[in-house]
Amino acid sequence: MIISIDQQLDKTLAGGPPRGLFIMDFDGTLLRSDRAFSDIDLDALEQLGELGIIRAIATGRSLYSFNTAVVEDLPVDYLIFSMGAGILQHAGKKIVRSVSLESHEVKRAYQNLKTNRLDFMIHRVIPDNHMFSYFRSNEGNDDFERRLKLYSRFAVPFDKPTDGFDPATQLLAVVPERVSQAALGKVRRELPDYSVIRTTSPLDGKATWIEIFPTGVSKSRTAAWLAAELKIDIGKIVSVGNDYNDLDLLEWTANSYVVDNAPADLKKRFAGVASNNDGGVAEAARRSLEGPFSDG
Repeated sequence: MIISIDQQLDKTLAGGPPRGLFIMDFDGTLLRSDRAFSDIDLDALEQLGELGIIRAIATGRSLYSFNTAVVEDLPVDYLIFSMGAGILQHAGKKIVRSVSLESHEVKRAYQNLKTNRLDFMIHRVIPDNHMFSYFRSNEGNDDFERRLKLYSRFAVPFDKPTDGFDPATQLLAVVPERVSQAALGKVRRELPDYSVIRTTSPLDGKATWIEIFPTGVSKSRTAAWLAAELKIDIGKIVSVGNDYNDLDLLEWTANSYVVDNAPADLKKRFAGVASNNDGGVAEAARRSLEGPFSDG
């Protein structure tokens, strides 16, 4: 595993040390279904910042993908992107941490997905991990083809010799809904020393994306690194999510919320707030100011 620390974190705010850390997912949580932002959510984030609370987004998107959807003055301090493989300090757009798979790890994961006859992509290292090569095992995988079309400018067929691989940020297999549970379980059993994360496809909302990262990469592990650097206690950390790729983060934080558009099994486990279309982030922020952030 390769880890690079390219910049130093600004460890304190102008008004003193951080009072807490508020972490939210992006798609389906902060971002509305119409791909816009709610004014009440943005106002709540502004208020948190004024009170000395660090605001972070934790997303599966790459930097490129994230930048296609955001406004320049989005009121956040850090972006945990690519499921935790990288951290961006939002002011100044500085990448302060990045992680990638080494060549031999890429080769082993490639062989596993190919043997299991899955359709998958191999993503370049950060910051170019929106670019990838792809390997097609099956015909008729609609969500796989949809992702290839969406990133057609950055996608090339995998045609390299398989005795050597470049480092990569991740491998991503697109699995149809009907076989997703079996495929996910098999990959996790066969690659126990990798971080294998389940994501519901943001394209069709049905297929499963099996994302393979170096061990230790996840939203929660990267959030823990950030919290340690900023010297923020776990009791002062709040998370808000909406899907299974938020599960480890929701389990790790002492104060966790899911928006109303989350799957039913997640809503049974964690405190609920309004949907992503109805100011769920703002509600979580308000409740946090009455709870873990109340005593400064």
